[in-house]
Amino acid sequence: MLRHRLRTGLTLAGIAIAIVSFGLLRTVVDSWYAGAELGSSGRLITRSEASLSFPLPATYSERIRKVPGVRSVTFANWFGGIYIDEKNFFAQFAVDAQSYFDLYPEFRVAPAELADFKRDRRGAIVGRKLAKKYGWKVGDQVPLRGTIYPGNWSFTIRGIYQGADDKTDENQFLMHWHYVNETIKALLPSLADKVGVFIVDIRDPAQAAAVSAAIDSSFKNSLAETRTETQKAFQLGFIAMVDTILLAIQTVAYVVVLIIMAVMANTMAMAARERMREYATLKALGFSDGFVSLLIFGESLALSLAGGLLGILLTFPAAASFFRATRDLFVVFEVRPETVLLQLGSAVLIGLCAALAPALNSRRIRIVDGLRAVT
Repeated sequence: MLRHRLRTGLTLAGIAIAIVSFGLLRTVVDSWYAGAELGSSGRLITRSEASLSFPLPATYSERIRKVPGVRSVTFANWFGGIYIDEKNFFAQFAVDAQSYFDLYPEFRVAPAELADFKRDRRGAIVGRKLAKKYGWKVGDQVPLRGTIYPGNWSFTIRGIYQGADDKTDENQFLMHWHYVNETIKALLPSLADKVGVFIVDIRDPAQAAAVSAAIDSSFKNSLAETRTETQKAFQLGFIAMVDTILLAIQTVAYVVVLIIMAVMANTMAMAARERMREYATLKALGFSDGFVSLLIFGESLALSLAGGLLGILLTFPAAASFFRATRDLFVVFEVRPETVLLQLGSAVLIGLCAALAPALNSRRIRIVDGLRAVT
């Protein structure tokens, strides 16, 4: 391996880069699904059967509350405003201030700040990460230019919530639905008294399917039929919209491994050709074909595993840097143990496949031909 140190070093670096790339791409896919995995099993989401773009009457709230198994209900509506520029995108929801935080205990707000938010109809509560990104603090005015709800809006930050753990989304902007609703009645009455989704807290998560069916049957054959599902299923529905992209990312991850496998195979083939006389000498001294093949496999595996282990070690700081650079895209970005095992398995596979052809060729070479070989 040290005979051609530059070639060995470049090959090792290539394997390490490929393993890091494979790990990051796998982690991107895992992180998209991680948001759905964090959904509470005790919360249901009720939306329009036709599409999420069709709102539901706000009066549905009381009917849902009366369904057996339902503990409480709140609602939220996508606001979709623009802060200064279109590139400053973040989630904005108009919510029922009196009940929303009761159903989301993972959003932790200081009691005094929550009380101020409930009193101020133009107040807003924002996530800690979002506030840090834009330098907001309690008392600041945040202007938003409406898209769904036209006009120039201004909200006062009355509180900043923190997540119960590092997996809680802290990039949301929450304002009063009742304030938005009353304001829009004068501009676009057709959009008034409607909400995007109802969030339903149920007593027994094991009864989620039965409660969902009961809610939907309550609005069957109405002008606005509903579809109720668990929070996890609801979030997976969004992921399904980008399934093709995720599949492409997964494909690229494996293509990267195949490419470095071809590069490694070429490296081993070159090394084997240079050592034909040495292999022939070993055979002349009595060493078996199997022993020579094992030498080739050993060299290939040593090189690929060294590159693979280096790549695995570099994956963690690379993932941390990637997460800091794309903090708005992912709630959580962690390299899973399964990904590390796949990286290690890929390194082993690269080493075995790269050594296969040279090892077979070494078994076929005759001692006389090998000693005659010019290197």
